[in-house]
Amino acid sequence: MHANPRKVGLVGATMLGGVHVLWTILVVLGWAQPLVEFSMWAHMAHTAVIIGPFDAIAAVTVIVVAAFIGYCVGYIAGTVWNRVHG
Repeated sequence: MHANPRKVGLVGATMLGGVHVLWTILVVLGWAQPLVEFSMWAHMAHTAVIIGPFDAIAAVTVIVVAAFIGYCVGYIAGTVWNRVHG
C-alpha cells in the first residue's frame, strides 16, 4: 500500500496542531489549571504546575510550531513507509 507523504504530513499537522488548539481553548476558558491539577492528582505526582494567563502570541506560536513538527514527522513517516513497503 502506497502512502502519500504530503497527506500523512497533513494528518500529523492537523492532529498535533489540533491538540494545541484545544489546549489554548482550555486556557482561555480557565479550565486548564483544574485539568492539570486533576491529572497530577490522578498520577499521584506532587509538583507545582501553574498555568499562566492567556497570551495570544504564545498560543499562535505553539500551534504553528506543533503543526509544523506534526507535518514533518508525518511526511517522514509516509516516506519511510513507502521505502519499507516498496
